[in-house]
Amino acid sequence: RDPEMSRGLGDVYKRQVQKVVATRRRLTEELRTMGFDVADSSTNFLFAEHPKYRAKDIQEYLKTRDIYVRYFSKKRIDNRLRITIGTDEEIDALISALRDYIK
Repeated sequence: RDPEMSRGLGDVYKRQVQKVVATRRRLTEELRTMGFDVADSSTNFLFAEHPKYRAKDIQEYLKTRDIYVRYFSKKRIDNRLRITIGTDEEIDALISALRDYIK
């Protein structure tokens, strides 16, 4: 294996992780500003719940805007959305759609 190549891939990986962390932090702050309860996360996704709006209704609205988040109708998480951290453009679209929905 070429050590230069491995080092380069390590740098790419580190930059990607840093980008996901920064985007996750920004999305967490935006969601909390809109009133969501967002569980702390060290992963590439967030669990978020809004006290005034049902997760299923939010998910269905987002689908009409071609934005897909996960909803599980399982006890304990049936009012939480699982939101995967995407690109900045995808997160901007999500934030915009949520602002339109939550007024």
